[in-house]
Amino acid sequence: MRRRVSRLVAAALLAAWSWASLSSPATAQTTITIPSASAPSPVPGRTAEIGALLRQGQQLELERRWGDALTHYEEALRAYPGDASLERRFDLARLHYDLARRYADHSFVNTATQLSLPGALDLYSQVLLKIQAHHVDVPDWKGLVERGTNGLEVALGEPVFLSRHLPQVTSQEIERFRQDLRRTVSQRVVATRSDARDAVAEAAGLARQTLRLHPTPVVLEYLCGATNGLDPYSAYLTPDQLGEVHSQIEGNFVGLGIELKANGDGLLIVRVIPGSPADAAGIRAGDRITVVDGQSTIELSTDEAADLLQGTAGSTADLVVATPGQAPRSVRVRRERVEVPSIDGAKILDRQNGVAYLRLTCFQKTTAPELDTALWALYRQGMRSLIVDVRGNPGGLLVTAVEVADRFIGRGIIVSTRGRSLQEDFTYSAHEPGTWRVPLVVLIDRDSASAAEIFAGAIRDHRRGTVVGERSFGKGSVQGIFPLVASESGLRLTTAKFYSPSGRPYSRMGVEPDVMVHVTARPVGEEVLLPAAAEEDLMLNAALEAARDQLARRQ
Repeated sequence: MRRRVSRLVAAALLAAWSWASLSSPATAQTTITIPSASAPSPVPGRTAEIGALLRQGQQLELERRWGDALTHYEEALRAYPGDASLERRFDLARLHYDLARRYADHSFVNTATQLSLPGALDLYSQVLLKIQAHHVDVPDWKGLVERGTNGLEVALGEPVFLSRHLPQVTSQEIERFRQDLRRTVSQRVVATRSDARDAVAEAAGLARQTLRLHPTPVVLEYLCGATNGLDPYSAYLTPDQLGEVHSQIEGNFVGLGIELKANGDGLLIVRVIPGSPADAAGIRAGDRITVVDGQSTIELSTDEAADLLQGTAGSTADLVVATPGQAPRSVRVRRERVEVPSIDGAKILDRQNGVAYLRLTCFQKTTAPELDTALWALYRQGMRSLIVDVRGNPGGLLVTAVEVADRFIGRGIIVSTRGRSLQEDFTYSAHEPGTWRVPLVVLIDRDSASAAEIFAGAIRDHRRGTVVGERSFGKGSVQGIFPLVASESGLRLTTAKFYSPSGRPYSRMGVEPDVMVHVTARPVGEEVLLPAAAEEDLMLNAALEAARDQLARRQ
């Protein structure tokens, strides 16, 4: 999952779902450099740079900014993949972050409150069975139990867990339990799925005996520790999160229809979906929400604020909205079902040369028919060349990425997947009928991930167009969604890895552009935003030049 700095408040986090790719390096690459005046001078030496990154991350940890810490370590690992110290801090930050999100989720709290110990153990067994059957790697049962123990220890230090489950327990009692738990778990032989279940049952019994802690939350921490520790993209999905995933796939939500990010002075509105309740209420990109239903958003994280903005269809949210240069105003917005378009900004950028442009924001069920509609509209307006912008696109459905690539590639492999099970091995190929032969430019950046990389990588491998921008995120695995019927929750499991048309792995490599538009000396973990206006958007300007060059070569 590519973690995004913003959230789409239409009921849920608009997460990246699955995929990635690597393009062929054979094409000569052009580099355009965009200097960044605000970036500090780099610290010389790999060891010194990693040390500085660790110190920055640990400061975020001390401030308990676990979401920011997680993003920081994720970005650091992109620069220094495989570094053990960064991986350990990433893992710890994820344990804290995931715990906070779970306990802010009413559906999870209800599960922890209502599920009996036998029911919780059965759920844990069901999860282990799905891991054994579907995960891309052979399970390490003892490692999964140890990861659950780590998760429980983190929970025992978090106020949100202690206040709900152990309000009267002293720190000395918790420390004695930790020591007993470590000793008990380390002495067990955990070689099978059944052994893992028995070990967790014993840990739950020990917590009940020592701390008078109800065993169900203990089992759930082991469950979440196991699933969320398999790889960066596998995770337990609470009932609400499972519903959100299905909404993302379908392309519709219940909510306000805004994409936002926490920004110190409130919630910055990054995008407003056309036709949404927020759009109808006059909320615009660049506005800030400072109060939601009487609660200030100044100190809230993006996730906390987005959770606060969620609600059922027909309910209302009372907001205080600040527009730059104007006095704050009160706005009441009714939550409604919002259709989220995956095509944005389709238009002719250069009428003289017929250069068209459209932005693909995600890859969902509705994307291919939306793309068809947009392409025919652009064709009728005189399209002779096309720029497809997938910057910031976090991905989506594998089959949709294939469908979109198939619109432009006549024949040949688009992507292949390989898993532990032969059932996960597929080759997806293009079919010539209905192919658009218009010259193509694809815009990518470091936040283009998953299905966006499958599309861009296929275009580059087949030499079907020119890829412009920054090296993409580099997510090379496929996830499946598996409902857990007994609890109405689910799992997102990595089931396979995927490969470019030339057979290259995608993970951690990304798509390398033909024309690199590079921001120099950008520190890892620090965001640099390019202006949105076309005349100031240097990446888009580079794409326009590439499109004009393509047309000139055809004449």
